[in-house]
Amino acid sequence: MTHRERVIAALSHKEPDKIPIDLASTRDSSIVVEGYERLKEYFGVVEENRITSRMMQAVDVNEQILQKLDIDTRAVNPGSPDKHTETEIAENQYKDEWGIVRIKPPGSFYYDQVTFPLSGDITIRDIVKYPWPDPHDPGRIRGLKERVKEIREETDCAAVLNLPSGFVHVSQYLRGFEDWFVDIKANPKLLSALFDAVLEVNLAICEEILKEVGDEVDVLMGSDDLGFQNGLMMSVETYRELIKPRHQKYFQLFHDLSPAKVFFHTCGSVVDILDDLIDIGVDVLHPVQVTAAGMDPASLKQRYAGRLAFWGGIDTQHVLPHGTVEEVKAEVERMIDTLGPGGGYILGAVHNIQPDVPVENILAMYTHAREYKPSF
Repeated sequence: MTHRERVIAALSHKEPDKIPIDLASTRDSSIVVEGYERLKEYFGVVEENRITSRMMQAVDVNEQILQKLDIDTRAVNPGSPDKHTETEIAENQYKDEWGIVRIKPPGSFYYDQVTFPLSGDITIRDIVKYPWPDPHDPGRIRGLKERVKEIREETDCAAVLNLPSGFVHVSQYLRGFEDWFVDIKANPKLLSALFDAVLEVNLAICEEILKEVGDEVDVLMGSDDLGFQNGLMMSVETYRELIKPRHQKYFQLFHDLSPAKVFFHTCGSVVDILDDLIDIGVDVLHPVQVTAAGMDPASLKQRYAGRLAFWGGIDTQHVLPHGTVEEVKAEVERMIDTLGPGGGYILGAVHNIQPDVPVENILAMYTHAREYKPSF
């Protein structure tokens, strides 16, 4: 099988010749700058880092490294808008296109949010009047066709298109987390208006991108974090009332404009709404946060085999940063044996590989995934 055929087979719930493996095909399955510097040093790669998420400090991994690790996937990342993009305020401080200011504190690996532009005592009119990003800025689609062509002509890998998140992330950043959670019960009309305003922008951006290359890629990546370590961020009832109908619009657009599989990144314990996600068009769950409540891979496979594919699964909280090489290999075998039978699994880290993960553990994860011969 080619790398692309392997990915498509797995996501179609057919057993491929090998378990597909992913690194950096999405903004949430990459590696953070400090860890990447060590990986580049190991492979003798000298180049400037290409940041795909400034807030998370995730990077676009060098093609030479992806080939040496035999990665099956490749990223297709939209461009930055020509206008109203990030504004530099000071060293390690910037404002993004949503008007949110972030600062990287001394010694930190990431950028922390320090302003919440729509927090406090606001009205729906304040939401309407807010200076929203321009979804039709031509910079967003510049270079997309060329990137897909490059993947098709120079590799045999699956092309993964990164699309904007839905509306939960951004609405929390704008409103502030405390006000956001209070609004669920105290001011749901205001929160709904904010949801709709953010979703309108992001749907328009998604539409521009999908009309450009939606027919030419293999996987569509969407995202919205919905879980904590111990459960959902909100009740199941709140999800179904306030969020699910809007997520349905989000994923329906994906399916309307592309035949590709729909990949949804949502962290934490989300087992209570997996049937809902399947119902509204999600084909693939990422990152499969196996240490979160209810996210045991064996039970997930038993309940959702043939209905939902899983992408990720290698623990970044304990095993990758703190385990031995042999423990990493054992975790790789456990995930392949558990999630691999019958297809429906692509192996990778749970979210971005963090700065505290030793290079030898990164190498062990990917090389052993290729070397291991499961019994199924």
